[in-house]
Amino acid sequence: MSRKTQKTRKIQHRSTRKTFAGLAIIAAIGLLAIAAIQMLGDDKKSDKPATAATQTNPMYAQLAKMAKRDANDPLAMGRADAPVVMVEYSDFQCPFCKVFATKLEPQLISDYVDKGVLRIEWRSMAIFGAESEDAARAAWAAGQQGKFWDYHKALFDHAPEKKNTGAFTRDKLVELAGGAGVPDIDKFRTDLDSPAATAAVQADVNEGIGIGVNSTPAFLINGRPILGAQPIEQFRAAIDIARSTAGQATE
Repeated sequence: MSRKTQKTRKIQHRSTRKTFAGLAIIAAIGLLAIAAIQMLGDDKKSDKPATAATQTNPMYAQLAKMAKRDANDPLAMGRADAPVVMVEYSDFQCPFCKVFATKLEPQLISDYVDKGVLRIEWRSMAIFGAESEDAARAAWAAGQQGKFWDYHKALFDHAPEKKNTGAFTRDKLVELAGGAGVPDIDKFRTDLDSPAATAAVQADVNEGIGIGVNSTPAFLINGRPILGAQPIEQFRAAIDIARSTAGQATE
């Protein structure tokens, strides 16, 4: 790669980082935040788990449209026609995202994804700075070779306690790719620095901000929001309700 090309890409990355930061700052309350407020209101009215009536809230039906259900999506796992889709907005430097990814998500995969009930769709909500953005692009690049989830695990296993302190340097991201089994490292490097990677990550950030995500992790389970790394029981309850009411909501 020439020095001119490297300089151009650095300028593009700096510009993208400023865009990401600006979007995060101006994030307004959107659909997800409104739905979360409504959900909290429902919870205050009753100590019982959410009912089918609250699950089919029109706001949740709108948020359920965030699911892509693309069978060729390399950043998703589970059947495209699974009755329940969980859209996950997450940042590789977020400590609560790491808790979910390492402690809770494996249980949900075993209990629901592997049984054809749940599909998980990842969105890179890279809002914590330069290393979050680089890690998100690297994860996208790994996904182009069918290794997103292996690389996802490697990133969270090595996620830093403090953000932007050098845990996700370019050399480290490449090293992790090799350890995660990404077969073509030269292609990985090229994809990592590509405009397509930048566009994909920015599209995820734009989507999240557009529905009111201003912290991570955030989830939509058939449109029903869960904010933060909540206890596993809350995820199970939301998935079970979504499965039981799948197809009942009207648009």
